[in-house]
Amino acid sequence: MPFQPLAFAARLLLALSLIPAAFAATPAPAVKAPQVDNPARVLFVGNSYFYYGDSLHNHVQRLVTAADPALEGKLSYKSATIGGAELAHHDIDYLTKPGRIGVKEPFQLVILQGGSGEPLSDVRRAKFRETAIEFDKVIKARGGKTALYMSQVYVKPHKEVKPDNLDKTASLYTSVGNEIGALVIPVGLAFEEAYKRRPGIQLHKDFDGSHPELIGTYLAACTVYASVYGKSPVGNKYDYYGKIDKEMAAFLQQVAADTVKKFYEK
Repeated sequence: MPFQPLAFAARLLLALSLIPAAFAATPAPAVKAPQVDNPARVLFVGNSYFYYGDSLHNHVQRLVTAADPALEGKLSYKSATIGGAELAHHDIDYLTKPGRIGVKEPFQLVILQGGSGEPLSDVRRAKFRETAIEFDKVIKARGGKTALYMSQVYVKPHKEVKPDNLDKTASLYTSVGNEIGALVIPVGLAFEEAYKRRPGIQLHKDFDGSHPELIGTYLAACTVYASVYGKSPVGNKYDYYGKIDKEMAAFLQQVAADTVKKFYEK
């Protein structure tokens, strides 16, 4: 068959249109800096993406204390997770009521994460938005602030891998975050950036292409730290007690710092 320039150009344009361009397509975040100065009481509300790899909240807390050893023993971090949960599955009233889960004073910051599939259908997107608005009202009534955790998206071998998953995830979290005045933590964009810089890196579990490997959890923790505390993780000495190679830790710290900076500068 002879070469057909117009047909080739049409196919090329179609292919390019399917490549995720989440930074370009995602609306600019309205909240571009931490709303709580050095929060000491932080609650993470989510699912298995949080508890894989020795739990995300543990890594964030260790990054904080590694940067400022004077905070050792002064932080109250809690993580409330339900495997396979949507955001609506959580009892936010119970979780945020002072004293109910072992923290006497109100949480200063509550980080919310929805199910990985919630951004991928119109019905579930609407439900996530409605729940986030409801939860934010409860959190604010108790004197706290809300942050939304934009999670990583599926990679192979997951059956639901699609070119626009990241765009859908980033746009949902950012648009809802802007609506309720919440900080958006761009973890999904950090994963994309790390894969772009090192295509061979394995941030997801190879058996499902969904949950994070230890280094994926570490990248997420660095992204949370940079977003919530407004400080670069670059140079932080925390490497999970030597279990993460120093060069890899430095790479992930830089990716997190660069992603957060780029996202908030939109």
